[in-house]
Amino acid sequence: MAAKIKKGDRVVVLAGRDKGKTGEVLKMLPSENRAVVQGVNMVKRHTRPSQAGAGGIIEKEASIDLSNVSHIDPKDNKATRIGFRVENGRKIRFAKRSGEPIDR
Repeated sequence: MAAKIKKGDRVVVLAGRDKGKTGEVLKMLPSENRAVVQGVNMVKRHTRPSQAGAGGIIEKEASIDLSNVSHIDPKDNKATRIGFRVENGRKIRFAKRSGEPIDR
């Protein structure tokens, strides 16, 4: 099955403590069916100092299950499902809510 959500997509969180928040997908973990979304599911990590940087408590994004995120419709900025269609010999994703293409 083709991935419906990709890196760089704008998504909205549907469930959990960050419900309603929006952000950009920073990283996809397709084998785990999860995504890392900017500013969503923030966790604190206690890190030891290393050559790379100072230690301390850093806050970073943890992954979120794909079932809890939905694509944002480019027309009205609301959650939408994704469909596929072929235009000019290219398979593109489109928002089922408005019919707007997502891939340019």
